[in-house]
Amino acid sequence: MKDVLGQAISDYYHQVDDVKASPGEKGSAARKSAHGATPRRGKLWVHTSSTPGWPGDKRIHPREEMPVKIYFRSMEEMPELEWIALQQCRGKILDIGAGAGSHALALQQLGQDVTALEISPLASEVIKARGVKKVRCEDVFRLASRKKYDTLLLMMNGIGLTGTLAGLRDFLRTSRALLRPGGSLIFDSCDIAYLYGGILPLSPGYYGELLYQYEYRRQLSDPFNWLFIDRKTLAGITAAEGWQMEVLYEDSRDQFLVKCW
Repeated sequence: MKDVLGQAISDYYHQVDDVKASPGEKGSAARKSAHGATPRRGKLWVHTSSTPGWPGDKRIHPREEMPVKIYFRSMEEMPELEWIALQQCRGKILDIGAGAGSHALALQQLGQDVTALEISPLASEVIKARGVKKVRCEDVFRLASRKKYDTLLLMMNGIGLTGTLAGLRDFLRTSRALLRPGGSLIFDSCDIAYLYGGILPLSPGYYGELLYQYEYRRQLSDPFNWLFIDRKTLAGITAAEGWQMEVLYEDSRDQFLVKCW
């Protein structure tokens, strides 16, 4: 099962419980433990390690739970950062890395023309089932640029899917091909320097380039790169790639929201 995140999202949506039925148990009986208690739903874990430049850095937490319900939050449950992002969206919108489709659904409810883009087939099916009208199950880096958009949106540190600083540069070039003239790119990120207590690792790499791996029901995804970037480094890269950047929001936890055009 390589689509680990998609499986967790699908199971949560369909209310699949993390319990094995005893021989002969069927239906509702299979959803109860031997003592009749409500069974636990499977947990999604994120394994994290620093990049090869500084392997095994003990300041990086090796495993944390990622509550699946966060992918299903309503508009009212979204934090201020995400509300501001939604309000900045204009024209034809592409919600990249849509997850369970909460942001696309919110935009659709606000009367916006939005398409949810999600690489996971299982998650894409959930997005459709939740009522998002336009869903594309594709890799953004392989997306044909024939169809143009006015806004590219990446939430929940969606820019992390670029993986590395080099990957971010590639993504910015890809975004140009997907945007109409005057279009914009909206995303959030977080400076994780605080994880190192202010003493950054001595390495030729960038401290925000991490290696991730999902775990769900004892199944592991393939490892993948994930990027967290600080504002100064981001500003330098966007400027070098010919983009203007505006910080729309920042909080005390070093999370920030930007708009690039």
